[in-house]
Amino acid sequence: MRRSFLALIAICVSAVPAFGASKVSAFVLDDGVNHRSRRVWVYEPAESAALPDAKFGLLVLLDGDSYREELGAPAVLDALIAKKAIPPLIAVMVDNAEARLDDLANHERFATYVAKELVPWVRAHYRISANADDVAIGGASAGGLAAAYVAFRHPEVFHKVLSQSGAFWRGNEGASSPGEWLTEQFRSAPKLPLQFSIEVGAQETGKVVNGVVFLEANRRLRDVLRAKGYRVDYVEVPNATHGESQWRAAFPDALTKLFNATDRR
Repeated sequence: MRRSFLALIAICVSAVPAFGASKVSAFVLDDGVNHRSRRVWVYEPAESAALPDAKFGLLVLLDGDSYREELGAPAVLDALIAKKAIPPLIAVMVDNAEARLDDLANHERFATYVAKELVPWVRAHYRISANADDVAIGGASAGGLAAAYVAFRHPEVFHKVLSQSGAFWRGNEGASSPGEWLTEQFRSAPKLPLQFSIEVGAQETGKVVNGVVFLEANRRLRDVLRAKGYRVDYVEVPNATHGESQWRAAFPDALTKLFNATDRR
């Protein structure tokens, strides 16, 4: 028998933490839109136990296994929260390894799952702020593209976007052409209540299958967003190419720009 959406398997990643420590738990959830099971990991800050009545911001990270392991997201969040560089928040790291480009290449079904199933599940089980200004989605490469796409489709849920080396050269629904499809959607659509942190390597100068240069696609999205009046923090990392070492180094600063506790515009 197929499990209902709310059926889940919870697996604590570590033993019960000491008082005052953060916690990461793993779950297997039903994805009723795409008809599959999906792993997610949920990071809870130490403050979730210390502040039982508080509501927290939410960060959804795509390619969650990579952010959890290679980019060290839980440790990064611990450090930034401890320094008060960002407020305490809940982070949900979504596994996209099974069918990555079926999820992350401008696919409406994945955006629907995130906005209509995943986030409501998180809200039902964790104390999340009701204000979309406190909710972000992020990712790298195809995940960076997908973060912007999901927020474009569902600005009622997400107001903050983190993109690291976003694959903005892609077309709609996994196509290669017409290229830079999402950039054109932002150009032609009314301005949405979104804020962006976009980072790309200055050496990401190779052409992809449709002839678009990766770096130039990020620059064109930046220009379109700024022309529409969006708040965009944009960084080209000197000497950096497309890869996890760059994203790991840039991740803390990008989070600080989106969630800075003293800058709540």
